[in-house]
Amino acid sequence: MKIFPSHFTRRDPQHGFVVFVFISLLAIMMILVAANGNALSRLHQETKLLEHRQIERLNASQTNTVTAVASPGKSESK
Repeated sequence: MKIFPSHFTRRDPQHGFVVFVFISLLAIMMILVAANGNALSRLHQETKLLEHRQIERLNASQTNTVTAVASPGKSESK
């Protein structure tokens, strides 16, 4: 059995370029994933803050309400 060393040592110059493009695209995708994860984390924190403020506002409006009761002796008539 004869092995042709020239076949294994010869490299196509386009092969290296394709690998470079693939690694570049993979790096860009990883940057986008990291940026989206960061944005989602900030959005989650902001949502929790808004929920907390809304709960405080609703609780404050319930405890500070003043009910005005009309006196039974007065009646409006025209």
